[in-house]
Amino acid sequence: MGDIFVLDEALGRLHATGPERLGRLTNHAPMAVEALASRGHGPAVHRWLDLYEDKLEDFPARTRPVTEADWREALGDPRRVADWVDFFGRQTAERPWRDVLAEWWPRLLPGMYGGSTHPVIRVGHAVRALTEHGETAPRLAELAHGLGYWAARHHPVTGVAPLAGAPTAREALDRVPALDEPTGGFPDRLARVTGLPVWPSEDIGPDRADRARERLEELVRAATHRYATHGHGDPTMLVHAATAPNAVLRTLPALPRPLWAPSLHAAWTASAAVTAMYAPSAPVSYRAPGGVTPEEVFERALAHGDEHVIKFTDTALDVGTEDALAAALRAIELSEPLT
Repeated sequence: MGDIFVLDEALGRLHATGPERLGRLTNHAPMAVEALASRGHGPAVHRWLDLYEDKLEDFPARTRPVTEADWREALGDPRRVADWVDFFGRQTAERPWRDVLAEWWPRLLPGMYGGSTHPVIRVGHAVRALTEHGETAPRLAELAHGLGYWAARHHPVTGVAPLAGAPTAREALDRVPALDEPTGGFPDRLARVTGLPVWPSEDIGPDRADRARERLEELVRAATHRYATHGHGDPTMLVHAATAPNAVLRTLPALPRPLWAPSLHAAWTASAAVTAMYAPSAPVSYRAPGGVTPEEVFERALAHGDEHVIKFTDTALDVGTEDALAAALRAIELSEPLT
């Protein structure tokens, strides 16, 4: 049985579980198993799920159906997550999934900061499975679960002043001001982000889709590389500075080109905000052991088992540079293993 068909089995197993546990912590299993299957580690998927199983909760209760007429009142209401998943399940059953994504992406994009950016990351993994491996019922259902989670946790960012920017993504991330009081959870910290550098400084409108993609690639690369020297600020949360924009990057090919530029700008805000919220007091130097192949790095991530490490290493392999592999090894070093 191929790795990607093991993914379908795993998704079927996971769709009886909710997108969160304890009312706030994200279920990372659908994202992690997609990464494992896509990287050729299908035989490890169910073993990994067995280890992660204690972090899963039952699918939440339904309230009332979300409809085309009243969806706005349900947007951003986490109590309606089951209703939203049902809504997108109907949508993807009735229409091509790309049409559903194109309609809802601009509606959801302003609120990609809810759920600690995990909903858009889940959607990015679902889209990769669909675009690279084809449509199956479990993969379509996974997209519905991801979009439903995003709609339920939809949370826009407002009141962020534009600060002096920089020509490159790395320099712009270096200019992000850290919070004066880096305490509290993600929503509390996000509310205290009051200013972020402008990046990119050039005008990238809807008619410059290819340039938007190039700049988004640059952002993912910069955020991934930067983890090696800054990840100790919060080894878990700082991976999202790279994995959230990479989820957007993975989704671009399935979106109409006029949506690529606004996707870049939303991804920058997410990456910069996470950088501000969890910045260390100072960077550290880090030199990774040389001669390690991408396949060996991913095998080490799998052996470590932490869901954030697996997803970050998956992004690092997308970037494909030696510095990205070093950042993945740093994440393995800093993070608590799954036991």
